[in-house]
Amino acid sequence: MNLLTIDKVTKGYTDKVLFKEISLGIQEGDKIGVIGVNGTGKSTLLKIIAGIEEADEGEVTTGRNIKVEYLAQQPEFDFAKNILENVMLQDQDSHEKDWNKEADAKSMLDKLGIRDYDGRVDVLSGGQRKRLALVRAILNPADILVLDEPTNHLDNDMAEWLEKYLNQYRGVIVMVTHDRYFLDKVTNRIVEIDNGNIYSYAGGYSSFLELKAQREEMELATERKNKSLYRQDLEWMMRGARARSTKQKAHIERFEQLRDREKPKEAASVEMNSVASRLGKKTIELHEVSKSYGEKVLFRDFTYILLKNDRIGIIGKNGCGKSTLLKVINGIVEPDSGYVEIGETVKIGYFSQENEEMDPNIKVIDYVKSVAEYIATSEGSITASQMLEKFLFTGAMQYSLIGKLSGGEKRRLYLLYVLMGAPNVLFLDEPTNDLDIQTLTILEHYLDTFPGIVVTVSHDRYFLDRMVNRIFAFEGDGLVKQFEGGYSDYMLTKGDDVPEEKKPEKPKEEKKSYQKDRSSQLKFTYSEQKEYDTIDDDIAKLEANIEKLEADMVSNASNYGKLNELMKEKEEREKQLEVKMERWMYLTELAQKIEESK
Repeated sequence: MNLLTIDKVTKGYTDKVLFKEISLGIQEGDKIGVIGVNGTGKSTLLKIIAGIEEADEGEVTTGRNIKVEYLAQQPEFDFAKNILENVMLQDQDSHEKDWNKEADAKSMLDKLGIRDYDGRVDVLSGGQRKRLALVRAILNPADILVLDEPTNHLDNDMAEWLEKYLNQYRGVIVMVTHDRYFLDKVTNRIVEIDNGNIYSYAGGYSSFLELKAQREEMELATERKNKSLYRQDLEWMMRGARARSTKQKAHIERFEQLRDREKPKEAASVEMNSVASRLGKKTIELHEVSKSYGEKVLFRDFTYILLKNDRIGIIGKNGCGKSTLLKVINGIVEPDSGYVEIGETVKIGYFSQENEEMDPNIKVIDYVKSVAEYIATSEGSITASQMLEKFLFTGAMQYSLIGKLSGGEKRRLYLLYVLMGAPNVLFLDEPTNDLDIQTLTILEHYLDTFPGIVVTVSHDRYFLDRMVNRIFAFEGDGLVKQFEGGYSDYMLTKGDDVPEEKKPEKPKEEKKSYQKDRSSQLKFTYSEQKEYDTIDDDIAKLEANIEKLEADMVSNASNYGKLNELMKEKEEREKQLEVKMERWMYLTELAQKIEESK
């Protein structure tokens, strides 16, 4: 059953056309993910579906008695009402109270970390307000649920809860999100806005990648055929064709259509070779760093030495102290105790959750030039203008004012600003918020070859699995635990690690200065020392096991079933060996640091 139809809709702002004569049908059972580069009109399309905005041309037809609920990127609230009242939207003239609805509302608020139901909305953070609006949107039954960036400001547990909720949701869902795992698990259809056109693909994000590649290949094949026909027709026209017959008239019309055809555009890409300043032997060292706010302990006695080429993901519930840890390392926030040492050659690039203050009256190109006129890459020098082109800021956009950019375009510009400084240590605080998937993909490719250290706070499970090889998990009461591998590895092993011996409780100390006495000695923890003593034997055993499996594979080459088992076991052992080798490198370098500090 067709619930809503978009027919030949065009929408633009001033001289920028977002999409032209697009058509889309929304059917019963659809769970649609809308994707595209920032600034292409994803949020505008959602507003048109929700009836918040009108199209410039074309028609939007909604079925009879179809109810639509909408979650905006920047939701609005009635500050005269408390949190629960804003969620419930209780009719003030009604004397009846829907107790079931109130119970559901409180349960959802609890799941999303909001427990003061009578609290004021105006004191909530931006992330808390977005979660409040999410509850308000999904609480009321609707035929079409329209969600603009529902996963922003959700930690991993919250995102998994929302996944399960939306998978059981009986109505239609249309949403914009850049969370690729979320798209794969929730959606059954992807709608892409690209160069003013709209394309629909069956399945989740993985299916979209495959089907889009097929579409682009077919378009290129058709274009090659059209080029060949155009050359032939051009030769025919140059010989002096005359429209003497109906057949010749049709031939001339075909030539004109080929000449004026809209050629497929190559996908614009955000490309940048990895550039970084030289990083010396000493990087960044954290020595027993602690931070609390009142009675809430964020982290306690945290010690770690950042190693060259470290790829670290920091995870934990909202408000646990992840961003604060980055700010302590960067000197923005002073720790209660402990100290941070930064090597002389360290050059930090800090991509914070909020863009730095951008003057809306400055031109885009002048903003980038304020950090560097050009940068050196492996391919030679690239100017600020060329870098902007690579980050999808065309010539016209480069000379437009920052104030005219969308929120996502500002985030992309801010990312370029940070990278243009050629840092050798990158701190990324929620880089996946408000960046489109295309920008995220190229950022990931950039980080693949980045010759420095990357530390990222992120709730994006795909990004963590793709980029990091070590997880720092905030587990409450000031405890930050380390796990090897990406997010999926962390989920598999977090319940299986052997706890450290319980340390005697330290007497409370007076608040220490940021420049703590450097005489405190760097040392292994108990579990690290134990691991360091046995890791060589563990690696030798794994290597011997892999050699034996290879020999067994040769002797069982004709036994397909057994060979398949051996190959799977060998692959698992090789993964274990890779993790052990990375761990060995870390422990060996740490041991050298300990020896040098004595």
